[in-house]
Amino acid sequence: MLIPNDFHALVIGATGALGSAFSKHLQLDPRCQSLTELSRKSHPGFELGSPDAFADIAQSLKPPDALSLVVDASGALSFLGRGPEKSLRALEPAQLRLAMDVNAIGPILLIRALMPLLKQRGPMLYIKLSARVGSISDNQKGGWYGYRASKAALNMMLQCTALEWQRTNPQAQVIALQPGTVRSRLSMDFVQSMPTVLSADESVQNSLLALEKLQAQAGAQFIDFRGESIPW
Repeated sequence: MLIPNDFHALVIGATGALGSAFSKHLQLDPRCQSLTELSRKSHPGFELGSPDAFADIAQSLKPPDALSLVVDASGALSFLGRGPEKSLRALEPAQLRLAMDVNAIGPILLIRALMPLLKQRGPMLYIKLSARVGSISDNQKGGWYGYRASKAALNMMLQCTALEWQRTNPQAQVIALQPGTVRSRLSMDFVQSMPTVLSADESVQNSLLALEKLQAQAGAQFIDFRGESIPW
């Protein structure tokens, strides 16, 4: 079981479809002692592409105790009004840079800013939404260059983070979570042909059940919403 007892939680991206679902389900958990939310609405200066503000935002959160459960449900699929690139001809430098800033660089710098708020000893779980398309070994179709690359980079940095934290706190766990194909405003243009599409509630409920059954391990874990391991 990875979810700590009597946890103080933070949900990042708390106004999105998945973020709001995580907030709702965590608040219903009797083990939840407090829930702090971070989003553009709660903190108007919060932008994943603007990491210079992260330290001040982290200081303003002021949870009542050290955070032992963090869910980062932030990220983006489309940039500059364009969907994922399907070919080399479609690549644009600005779009690639934004994908890395929002999906990889921003999240890892946010982790750095949040570190003083995290529980330093004992069970601590950090969950970051990732994507199956970030798996290099599972890539059978190509395309989606920027999104795939940014999620692969994110996964590597989550692995580095887990290994670093576990040197001083062996009970710290980091999860790269693939939430399934979820119906939302941001995904509506890409899910029409998918055989299975989940609601945000279904995705989160299944993910939390999977985390209850998951065993701790060295390094990060890359799993889907059913708890099944995804190859890096």
